[in-house]
Amino acid sequence: MANPLNGAGTGVSIISEAVCEAVVGRGEAFTAVESVFAAMAKGDAYNFPVVREAIGHADALYGFKSGFDRAGMVLGLKSGGYWPGNVDKNLTNHQSTVILFDPDTGKLKSIVGGNYLTAVRTAASSAVSIAHLARKDSKVLGMVGAGHQSTFQLRAAVEQRDFEKVVAWNPHPEYLPRLAEVAAELGLPFEAVDQQTLGAQADVIITITSAFEPLMMKDWVKPGTHIACMGTDTKGKQEVDPELLAAATVFTDEVAQSISIGEAQHAVASGALNVDDITPVGDVINGVHSGRSSDDEITLFDGTGVGLQDLAVASAAARLAEEQGKVNVIDL
Repeated sequence: MANPLNGAGTGVSIISEAVCEAVVGRGEAFTAVESVFAAMAKGDAYNFPVVREAIGHADALYGFKSGFDRAGMVLGLKSGGYWPGNVDKNLTNHQSTVILFDPDTGKLKSIVGGNYLTAVRTAASSAVSIAHLARKDSKVLGMVGAGHQSTFQLRAAVEQRDFEKVVAWNPHPEYLPRLAEVAAELGLPFEAVDQQTLGAQADVIITITSAFEPLMMKDWVKPGTHIACMGTDTKGKQEVDPELLAAATVFTDEVAQSISIGEAQHAVASGALNVDDITPVGDVINGVHSGRSSDDEITLFDGTGVGLQDLAVASAAARLAEEQGKVNVIDL
């Protein structure tokens, strides 16, 4: 039944995908993700171990991400995964749902659609890294990947710097027109290029693929570039050359995930990168780390995608939906 939540918070609120899209925009997602990264770096929020497994059906990966944000008083989990065949069913490949609990009682509070929020929080994560690490005079944005998530990444990134051009490469070039359309909508020239040209031109590079091999090599990236590696979130995945991480100053959402399932897993395993040289981006947000130290420094953000990001944006969606009278409430 459709009723607003009362002041006592009785019942379980249901926030649909449509409501999430209506109440959470890029600004709300950016604020939620930036805040939770800061809380993580202070030790006020922590992720629980990730469960992510191949289920042996439909080539799907399925799992759970969960955690507790003491600063924001948010407790819950995201359940979902990746179904590569969904594109043929007119569904997004990533499917997920977020479940929120009352930290004081353990009572179920909200069930929140996670598909849109996963896309917008991932884009917010790279946007936070661009805001805090990219050169202020960055003019060319490079996109490696043109899947469903890429358009979210593009829209979020262009709000952080005064970009004048977008260059892009994708393993399947037939998907590039979707990025070109968004760039045109944003009033930015767009050019499909090869990887070497992309690296030579781009001041900021976002990689957002499901690759298991390096797509960008160290020698292709010019000094001063900021790279946001957003696709590697599983053991074995890889988007860039490990030597690129060795040459860069590396930041991440969570170090433990970075070295186990993130882009840094390969560089650390090969000895090209020391785990102590990876810095939580929350330290930059909190002013503990200075971030970029020179215009020639290559900075790299390993965005592994932590459960606390999902909980942060889902909590924002639940709160905003309640404030705007857009929740459905059920009794269990």
